[in-house]
Amino acid sequence: MRRFLLSAAKILVSAALLYFALRETNFTDLTARLDLESAGWLALALAIAVLQIFVGALRWRAVGADCGAPLSTTRAMRFNMIGSFFNQTLPSAIGGDAMRLWLVARAGAGWRAATYSVFVDRAIGLIALAMLILFTLPWSLNLIANPEGRLGLVLLDVAALGAGLVFLLLHLLPFELLTRIWATRHFYTCSQIASRILFRRGNGPMIAAISLLIHVLAVVIAWCVARAIAAPADFGQLLQLIPPVMLITMIPISIAGWGLREASMGLAFSYAGLGSSEGVNVSLLFGAVYFVVGAVGGLIWVVSAEKAAKGDAPIDVPE
Repeated sequence: MRRFLLSAAKILVSAALLYFALRETNFTDLTARLDLESAGWLALALAIAVLQIFVGALRWRAVGADCGAPLSTTRAMRFNMIGSFFNQTLPSAIGGDAMRLWLVARAGAGWRAATYSVFVDRAIGLIALAMLILFTLPWSLNLIANPEGRLGLVLLDVAALGAGLVFLLLHLLPFELLTRIWATRHFYTCSQIASRILFRRGNGPMIAAISLLIHVLAVVIAWCVARAIAAPADFGQLLQLIPPVMLITMIPISIAGWGLREASMGLAFSYAGLGSSEGVNVSLLFGAVYFVVGAVGGLIWVVSAEKAAKGDAPIDVPE
């Protein structure tokens, strides 16, 4: 019952946010701006979204190796594509993570290693997103004239950076109690793994660069979508606006970020003087791109050996 009520609440939140974001949207104008050239830009956005998932698979493969959940590039990519489908269908922004965890555990890694790999991968991504917002903050504050918008952006990034810093430093705290309590013991271990990955001389900088690239690719997708409808936003402006919106969308209060993303994007464009309706238009097509990619992930899931396997025993799928 609790799970049902939580899902229902997220559906209501998505519906309410979509209503407020779309009530002034001119769909006739939006569709009129879509032509053959727009199709080319949207096709490019789809290709970049698949590339983004592939780059994410490279990072997850490296993280999994440190967590005792080794993955080949092919398997990591396939599981990420399936995860993208469940991100769109489950009533949470982290539904895909739960599915990735289940797939890795079933493939023989075990629940603990699978959980560590997905959690650390997600945490590193969040830290990278907060760092990207920090890097662009001086330009963002110049772009956003509204005092409330500027304050909100700073507070949002400070909160994300603070959470990331606490997570990375957790294993350095001199409290033995952290290793005795069940919940904190696993956070402690994940903190050790994440710090080891990011600060390792060998591939640490590469993991950090890949993590930043994943978020920059999201900006490129938004830029392609904006070009498709001739929205008045250049790449530099989108680089300043999209990362904070993506950070807000990570809050699991809606279905696949729908509604929350549109409301946030409209507000961000409004603060930047680009028009809230244009932000909503870009957000709708941005979400549509990921929806199509998720549908492809759904097809991969339907024909996958993991779906066909019976029982709870771990399975080993040949590559």
